[in-house]
Amino acid sequence: MEISEKAPAKLNFSLDTPFRHPDGNPEWKMVMIAVDLADYVHIKTKTDSKDITVRTDTGFLPCDERNLAFQAAKKLQQLFHKNEGVEITIDKNIPVSAGMGGGSSDAAAVLRGLNKLWNLSLEKSQLAKIGLEIDSDVPFCIYSEPALVTGKGEIITPIGDLEPMCLVIAKPHDSVSTPSILKKIDYSKIVHQNVDGVLDAISKRDYTEMTKKMGNALEPITAERHPDIWKIKQKMLNFGCDAAQMSGSGPTVFGVCRKYQRAVRVYNGLRGFCNEVYIVRPFSLKE
Repeated sequence: MEISEKAPAKLNFSLDTPFRHPDGNPEWKMVMIAVDLADYVHIKTKTDSKDITVRTDTGFLPCDERNLAFQAAKKLQQLFHKNEGVEITIDKNIPVSAGMGGGSSDAAAVLRGLNKLWNLSLEKSQLAKIGLEIDSDVPFCIYSEPALVTGKGEIITPIGDLEPMCLVIAKPHDSVSTPSILKKIDYSKIVHQNVDGVLDAISKRDYTEMTKKMGNALEPITAERHPDIWKIKQKMLNFGCDAAQMSGSGPTVFGVCRKYQRAVRVYNGLRGFCNEVYIVRPFSLKE
């Protein structure tokens, strides 16, 4: 049996971390969205072996137990005592190590796909709890629709679709280690973000107010190590974006534009500075 799942990239419209849990994991309060830049994950079960294999069309990703998609398949296989093996093929479009949740979205796609292939009948909330054991972004990627994300990443509260807009995404050459950034958080100095203000603006469908209140508490930490983040952000604003900020732990930066024509202008301006630039729109994975 075989199934294919879309695995959308994610962006953080607002990211805050109120405190650190005793186990060292941050508490999150975030507004997250999915976009129509996506990987495609093809999942096939096999009865002649319990082996799990992962193949990708890029040489930048491990295909063994370090791969989050592999971990997702292994976790479901063990939890539900399945004797079937799994073949996973990933067509990569999301930049790697970019703060856009590519690996987490691939893992979420495997969880969703195997939930169907193995007739597990798990709700999204149940898949999200399983996904949290793989990575903190997996629960949101199970839903892949605009949402408030709290807890350690496992509490997903959908907030409805956004106003029409275009997003310009630029990925610097640098890659960022999320664990190293999270270790650098100093809760006595962190600048907390107005997540509630962003939520309120979205609920009122007030695009202008939303762009004013967006922010990412991790941006200063990552940008201190990777100053191209500041440069890209400023270029986006200079070219006409209504807001621009880093996504996740970085280093990807995205700008928000109301009109496609403005997004094209920003895109063209950035092409000489970054090799990986995309124009995308918000996306909701409705199943």
